[in-house]
Amino acid sequence: MGLDDNKTVRLCDRIYAAAEATLKTNGSVGPLELFQEMRLLHPVHFDGWRRDSQHYRVLEDWIQVGQERFDLVLRYFGEWARERGLCPIEASYTRRTPRGIEQLRVTADGNPEDEKFYRMHYVPAELTEPQRKKLAGKLEGPPDLVVFEKVTPEGNCSECGSKSHKGTFLFMEKGQPLCLACADLDHLEFLPAGDAALSRRARNHSVLSAVVVRFSGTRKRYERQGLLVTGAALARAEEECAGDAPEREARRARAALARQA
Repeated sequence: MGLDDNKTVRLCDRIYAAAEATLKTNGSVGPLELFQEMRLLHPVHFDGWRRDSQHYRVLEDWIQVGQERFDLVLRYFGEWARERGLCPIEASYTRRTPRGIEQLRVTADGNPEDEKFYRMHYVPAELTEPQRKKLAGKLEGPPDLVVFEKVTPEGNCSECGSKSHKGTFLFMEKGQPLCLACADLDHLEFLPAGDAALSRRARNHSVLSAVVVRFSGTRKRYERQGLLVTGAALARAEEECAGDAPEREARRARAALARQA
């Protein structure tokens, strides 16, 4: 049974509102972002897909909408984009791995036309070409690699079978735990959280990095513990921080005075 006129009008209003909210928040809007705003695609499923979870490998299967409503969403989304005078830009979804950057697919068969549809984002027409390129680069930026600090002694590496003790680091790939050696991350050095300038610079200089998190039983969430970066990047960041430490300290003092005033 098709949607009646009242339901169609409400759906159209919902699509327009979701598209406007996404555009205001992100500066652009694409089909996958619209589906998340409308709760037709759960952000947890989207994030799992971006981070190579085996469970969410075919993201299209997790878009919770029937074919008739799916077609209406796309129709009204296109009408909204035309009414707003938005311009399309193409930006691929990528995943960061220890071996480099991988392109992601939304569909099971990888149909080029369908994949291009999901890669299309819409941006305000007044953006300059450099601004569009910058936004496209931001959209294509893959999420950080995540390494987990173990909080229990149970569990071994799924590849080499080595025992991993409490406090050691594991990397999850396709739903399986890997020790850092098997994940090709054992050459990285751990930089504890606490020094924002040092962390930022080390991450910028490191050709490969990963965020280290640990699950907090009291807060029931993963909390950031630091970074894994290359030794060369860490040494360079430490040298830079030592070189401008007095200047940064002076800026902090001026900021403290401004807050008091």
